[in-house]
Amino acid sequence: MATSRRELMQVYRRLYDHYGDLHWWPGESPFEIAVGAILTQNTAWTNVEKAIRRLKEARALSVQALSGLSHRKLARRIKSAGYFNVKARRLKNFISFLQTRYRGSLKKMFKQQTARLREELLGVNGIGPETADSILLYAGEKPMLVIDAYTKRIFSRHGLLPYEKSYDEFQNLFMKRLPRDMALYNQYHAMLVNIGKDFCRSRPLCDSCPLSGWRGVPPLRSR
Repeated sequence: MATSRRELMQVYRRLYDHYGDLHWWPGESPFEIAVGAILTQNTAWTNVEKAIRRLKEARALSVQALSGLSHRKLARRIKSAGYFNVKARRLKNFISFLQTRYRGSLKKMFKQQTARLREELLGVNGIGPETADSILLYAGEKPMLVIDAYTKRIFSRHGLLPYEKSYDEFQNLFMKRLPRDMALYNQYHAMLVNIGKDFCRSRPLCDSCPLSGWRGVPPLRSR
């Protein structure tokens, strides 16, 4: 069964009626949001908040400060985010890219054409499509829809695409049907994250889910 723009907006309205405006992503600056997007890989946001707080306490949440911080000290500061040695390298890689390509300026970076900038970010070791699109959408306010495990789980269970389909295939499902609107993509992704955490779990709570009965068929409970 093909998916239409109308159906995707039905999902949006159901979720919006349940959650309202979520004002995601939390952060006091685009740079903080970009750092958070890298740190949140494979961990809960509460752990990222602790890491960012420690960076702030050390006055290390800036391009210049992170550049001058040793790998060991940076890893120690972000330990709560998990995989801290790996994530310290990824942060260093991003900072090096930002300094080399854009003289350390996010403002200059986000003036780059979106598709080109996405390619550049994907070329940074440790930044994959989900992280790149999170930086573009939430820090850069660019219309790029973020696809994560929650999104794939929710829509594969409802029969839109098999879970095994690629990131790009899931992203195209939305971006070819919905208007290129940063605010729409921001709110849509934030609501999907919440529905994934609250209802569409490994053991789903389908009966109380706002998407219960959507498409007129019960969701598959795999994944």
